Amino acid sequence: MGETPKTALAHHRPDLKQCVLDLITTSDGEIPLLMRVGDGNEADKAVFGRILVEFKNQINFDSIMVCDSALYSQENLKLIENLKWITRVPMTIKRAKELVQSIEIQEIDAEEKEKRAALNLSGYKWKSEIVNYGGIKQTWLIVESKKRQESDLKKLEKKIKTEKSKVEKLLKELKREDFESPEQARYKLKGINKKLNLFEIKEIQLFESKSKDNKTIYKMEGLEYQKTEEIAIISQEAGRFILATNLVDDEKLKPEEIITNYKNQQSCERGFRFLKDPLFFTDSFFVENPERIETMLFLMSLCLLVYNLGQRELRNSLKRAKVGVKNQLGKLTSSPTLRWIFQCFQGIHLLTLDGVEQIVNLTESRHFILNFLPSSCQKYYLIS
Repeated sequence: MGETPKTALAHHRPDLKQCVLDLITTSDGEIPLLMRVGDGNEADKAVFGRILVEFKNQINFDSIMVCDSALYSQENLKLIENLKWITRVPMTIKRAKELVQSIEIQEIDAEEKEKRAALNLSGYKWKSEIVNYGGIKQTWLIVESKKRQESDLKKLEKKIKTEKSKVEKLLKELKREDFESPEQARYKLKGINKKLNLFEIKEIQLFESKSKDNKTIYKMEGLEYQKTEEIAIISQEAGRFILATNLVDDEKLKPEEIITNYKNQQSCERGFRFLKDPLFFTDSFFVENPERIETMLFLMSLCLLVYNLGQRELRNSLKRAKVGVKNQLGKLTSSPTLRWIFQCFQGIHLLTLDGVEQIVNLTESRHFILNFLPSSCQKYYLIS
């Protein structure tokens, strides 16, 4: 299974109200395999399954489709039951919510930590479960990320602090407010508690009093307290998510493979960043005709294809030779971006003097990089 190509699908809205752009790219070099322009009002869940089926009908090779949680619905899973896939499980599913709240994930020993560090999976723990959802047997991998957990707990701490200040302010306002009846006071309190997530105002005491015009009024006092059970549940969920795959039994993937393949889904997002970069001028065209929009997005995707093919070729050549080039910080890297290489070649000119052509500013470092580019690129700079 390690040799099976991985492809990632993502759905993205360009800065246009009329359309969305769908991309399927490879995990090896982020090469676009399919682009589709759809209606800007269509929902991800409604189209992801159909896009994957359409893709497999056009390009028939053994691959694993890696998608976000928008794919995960009973309808889509039945639609792609003959495909191999990895996706995230949405927490709107009751069983998924229960698992991340209750399951115990054991600590790992030093040797296992070292193995995961070598796979760039430091800080990850997991536990797998066999689940049948939508009539399809699958592996659910409950993953806990230490980095994500720390981030989630910081956000929770901030929410607790913010809501506590809000509760204290509401208590002061309640104490000052006059009510005509106990029912009115309790109704007001019920409405307030509906708007609170981590706290609840309880233990209400109502005092009968007289207003300035000698009417009977009611004053409210209350104590606030944290919803400790709610906070404990949220703390347990922190840093956790579930990945699902239908690769079970004979085709079963290791947990490390599932996580690594899912993380490689970022290849699609990097493609969208390339297309939306201001240097690419994608935020500078405005056309009303849908066909023109589709044509423009097709050309942009074609540029992404050429760019990523060139970048992958260069990186593979450097890795085969076990050498690197200096990046923007002057450090050696075997994975430079093609944009940086373009910048490195700025200022090279063709000079014709007395009918003799020569290349100006082709420095030693630039000549070195040329050795790892295809001959079709070298001919522009190397004059025999």
